[in-house]
Amino acid sequence: MEYRDAGVDVAAGRAFVERIRSSVESTRRPEVLGNLGGFSGLFQLPSGYQEPVLVSGTDGVGTKLKLAHTLNRHDTVGIDLVAMCVNDVLTCGAEPLFFLDYLATGHLEPAQLADVVAGIATGCRLAGCALLGGETAEMPGFYQAGEYDLAGFCVGIVEKSQVLDGSQVQIGDVAIGLASQGVHSNGFSLVRKILSDRNCSLRDQPPLLDQPLGEVLLTPTQIYVNPVLTARRAGLMIHGMAHITGGGLPENLPRCLGSGQAVKIDPASWAIPPVFHWIQAEGGVSNTGMFNTFNMGIGFVVLVPPDQAQSAIQGFTSLGISAWAIGEVVTGSGELIGLPE
Repeated sequence: MEYRDAGVDVAAGRAFVERIRSSVESTRRPEVLGNLGGFSGLFQLPSGYQEPVLVSGTDGVGTKLKLAHTLNRHDTVGIDLVAMCVNDVLTCGAEPLFFLDYLATGHLEPAQLADVVAGIATGCRLAGCALLGGETAEMPGFYQAGEYDLAGFCVGIVEKSQVLDGSQVQIGDVAIGLASQGVHSNGFSLVRKILSDRNCSLRDQPPLLDQPLGEVLLTPTQIYVNPVLTARRAGLMIHGMAHITGGGLPENLPRCLGSGQAVKIDPASWAIPPVFHWIQAEGGVSNTGMFNTFNMGIGFVVLVPPDQAQSAIQGFTSLGISAWAIGEVVTGSGELIGLPE
């Protein structure tokens, strides 16, 4: 017997690496040493740092992948994978440097997985980081036919004196909410249950939405790296940042606060995208359930001094990201005040 008889095609694996080479090369930064195909990726630290601090983050895409499998649409989930990692790394002020992916499947389908890697490369280009390497694991019998799983790992860098750790946040700081592109990559177990219970097709277009349901739900996670770092380098004084992922605003926004602080928000201060109204109506989900599960239209939050709030909104808008003043930092114990009942 040969390895291929057990379901693993080594030759196909080599061909796949060649197929994705151009995608990987498109993300190259000057600090990358060597080429694709080694046992490890080499990256030289950028110059100009006095006390460089490396920042790491890891995440996956979750059950959103089930929708990609159903629609046979694989060019967006790679963007989600990168976004979930680089947005986390960004919250302490770090610039993402490089990214690695782990892709596991039962049977390697080169065209399908090349689309996935192309999406990862797109995400890396949007974040300004290099796709330094990765691993593709072919594991027969472990996944259903045509399915795969993704995980990602990002490393960034920040000057030690510029690390945001909550100590910079002040009472009275304004919370500037940056628009999401929809559901992003959290809450899809609930979304899929609603789809199943209501017998909804991903190809249907409900009256509330301007695209078929599947297209709306597969819209990739917004990558906030470039607009946030651009604003900070232009002089915006950011005291804290939060990536609004699983657990929504109530769980994630308080994570960037200092001791004895809370955030009071005004849920009427921003436009909630129609997809969330559809989810709530179809699933009969409470307001509390919605805000504790989904981003509700706010994918990232920056905390700024009151005298910079308006210029922050204008700056992010000019960079293509809708922004709103959604609340302020008040005295408290790490809670989020003002959520609808």
